[in-house]
Amino acid sequence: MRTPPGARALAAVALASALFAGCAGETAPAASRAGSGQEATRSAKNATHTAQPYRRWGLSDPLPVPPPPPARRLPRRPGGPPPVVHRVPTRDRVVFLTYDDGAEKDPRFVDMVRELRLPVSMFLTDSVVGPGYGHFARLRSVGASIQNHTLDHAALRGLPYAGQRAEICGQQHKLRARFGIRPRLFRPPYGVHDATTLRAAADCGVTAVVLWRAAMEGDGGLTYAKGPARLRPGDIVSVPSGEPAGLSLRERTTRLLREIQKRGLTVGRLEDYV
Repeated sequence: MRTPPGARALAAVALASALFAGCAGETAPAASRAGSGQEATRSAKNATHTAQPYRRWGLSDPLPVPPPPPARRLPRRPGGPPPVVHRVPTRDRVVFLTYDDGAEKDPRFVDMVRELRLPVSMFLTDSVVGPGYGHFARLRSVGASIQNHTLDHAALRGLPYAGQRAEICGQQHKLRARFGIRPRLFRPPYGVHDATTLRAAADCGVTAVVLWRAAMEGDGGLTYAKGPARLRPGDIVSVPSGEPAGLSLRERTTRLLREIQKRGLTVGRLEDYV
């Protein structure tokens, strides 16, 4: 039977549609595969970046893992004044990073502490921190410890007992109200203190007065109180709040970490030793 012309035309259209659909069906997965490859490449780059956070913070190598903390901390005479500590007597190849005042509140420093797992100690002054305690709550949540640096950053040496006690205990109360903690460590402003300071600190619940052997300046340079002009195991490093024209806290910390690595050292948690 002869096929009508109209039917032949409809069949031709159907065949062309089928062929077009088949071609489209073959090209779509190829495009999908190309997109998946790009996503995989991006994911691989992100994985590398996440696995090597030290590179993000300007380090060429990761920080060595510190040794396990000692079984006992620095001894204290029962009933005596708290010890004054410039450096920790230890053979562990660790130094300790301490930050003063609380003037700088860079949120990226929080990221740095979290990603590098830096066990830093923050000695806070209430009048300097001002309304910025939330920043230090975030630092504490990523592993930083919070310690006492007085209410108003007054030079304590020579002040009467009542005045020194008010400065130290007052900040203990502030930190307890803010964080629910009672710090064990205290750093007197400018490092100056006397016997009255030690008595007042003990009465406020302080178990050690922490000074430093090395201090970092605003330009990133290190100065040393006594002994050799290089970092040694057990050194306590003070990093004051930076001057406006100086390096940021992150930049100074990166320089400090490079020097620590250069000396074959790593960062320990001060509270584990003192």
